Amino acid sequence: MKQETQWFEVQENESIAACMEKMAEQGFQVVGRREEPLFAEVDGKPIPIRQIIQLKGIKEKK
Repeated sequence: MKQETQWFEVQENESIAACMEKMAEQGFQVVGRREEPLFAEVDGKPIPIRQIIQLKGIKEKK
């Protein structure tokens, strides 16, 4: 059996639980998570705006 992997990004107006639900509907199971800050430049200095959260999913292929 081969596994299909895909990263899902939690949208700005979406909860992590809602993203996980969307993944489950598509047949994916959460196996990882990564976060990275999103910055904007204000007066020449980087200012953090929000965290970008991504969930890694796997799907069993037969």
